Amino acid sequence: MTLAGPLAGRLAASVRRHFGPDARVVDLEALSGGASADTWRFDVVTGEIRRPLILQYSTGTEQFESSLERSLQGKVQAAAHEAGLPVAEVLFLLDEADALGDGYVMSRIEGETLGTRIHKLAEYAAARAMLTRQCGETLARLHGLDPKKLPTLPVRGAADSLATLRAIFRRSAADLAVFELALQWLEDHVPAPVAPRLVHGDFRLGNLIVGPEGLRAVVDWEMAHLGDPAEDFGWISVPSWRFGRLEQEVGGFGTLDELACAYRAAGGDIDLGRVRFWQVLGALKWGLVCRFFAVKHLAGDVRHIERAVIGRRTSETELDLLTLIEGG
Repeated sequence: MTLAGPLAGRLAASVRRHFGPDARVVDLEALSGGASADTWRFDVVTGEIRRPLILQYSTGTEQFESSLERSLQGKVQAAAHEAGLPVAEVLFLLDEADALGDGYVMSRIEGETLGTRIHKLAEYAAARAMLTRQCGETLARLHGLDPKKLPTLPVRGAADSLATLRAIFRRSAADLAVFELALQWLEDHVPAPVAPRLVHGDFRLGNLIVGPEGLRAVVDWEMAHLGDPAEDFGWISVPSWRFGRLEQEVGGFGTLDELACAYRAAGGDIDLGRVRFWQVLGALKWGLVCRFFAVKHLAGDVRHIERAVIGRRTSETELDLLTLIEGG
């Protein structure tokens, strides 16, 4: 990336501030340049101690929908780590003196995040067998965190989320009959409000770091909010996150009944009757994200082959929506 030179100098100065005058940055490497954040891996060396870390900071580019400021995301992640959830430790939030923008530095947890590799590689066979239980237990603990011990977060229930997607769709001026049908179905099936709890908002393969022994960490807390715990159940079981294994509703590796069983055993309380609404809303949301990426690529705003490929998946989500609405 073009910012590697200036970034390296600013990061080196920041590391000396936080770890001491002898601390050095080594092996700085870009991991991704996402829609809303850049992520870099690096090590900090102080004497004989070498610490693997991650820097994540906002890019300031347009996003599909509003997400948490990086500093607030770091505070939520820090609270989750303090509560004992499988989450990377946040070492420090960036401030003006760091001259790196809005972001934070956290410990680096190695492992696999790509769903296709987790599904196919033999080394993750044992992990696949226990991942549903681990996800259920983690979600129960996550949803069980006391909101009073968290930083102030947006509150977003089912009706709020539907209103946001409806507005995004209307602004897009897209002529997509299946999306219109999905919006009408959602209007007719909005579940009753529940007491808001912490919701991750993007809990799925891709945001789970997995090792041969199973779940190691939950990452990407930028969509965290207070809302309906069933939202996380719905999102991880959206068909697009099953990676072709449609019969295994939960990420292609488990069923909703298995997830709910583990969730309840860990102290959670979930009404699976609410999940279908969130599955349909999740599939619609992903369809709109796909179209957003396609439009941005074609307009030349963000020219990236990955965005173009994702954009072509809009029609795939239309099929998913029809299947979900019909009860499949």
